[in-house]
Amino acid sequence: MGQSKAPPPSVVLVVEDEPLLRMMAVDLIEDAGFTVVEASSADEAVHLLETRLDIRIVFTDIDMPGSMDGLKLAAAIRDRWPPIEIIITSGAVTNAAAQLPDRAVFFPKPYDHSRLITTLQGFADLPPLPGL
Repeated sequence: MGQSKAPPPSVVLVVEDEPLLRMMAVDLIEDAGFTVVEASSADEAVHLLETRLDIRIVFTDIDMPGSMDGLKLAAAIRDRWPPIEIIITSGAVTNAAAQLPDRAVFFPKPYDHSRLITTLQGFADLPPLPGL
């Protein structure tokens, strides 16, 4: 009799330019059972999204160096990779909710860890991405 294989953990791309904050987010998300890929800028995140087909969720800060901030990254993701879910965070921006793309969620910093994990788990329950 064949055994059913457990689905692989959802892959979350964490985009944060501050190394300590990125490390803390990665640890939190990995501890919740997700596979994590890291980027220190939106430009690096776009490159990863162009080369990996397994990223299901992006968790990004707004204020970052490079050619785009986290809100522009979120808009690009929604345009180019519509099935990917987006969580945006910021400690400086308070009116981000008005600028969010469809289905994106905003968490002000410091974010509530349990709410973040619950949101990630809710996103992970979605059907697999096409082609995977």
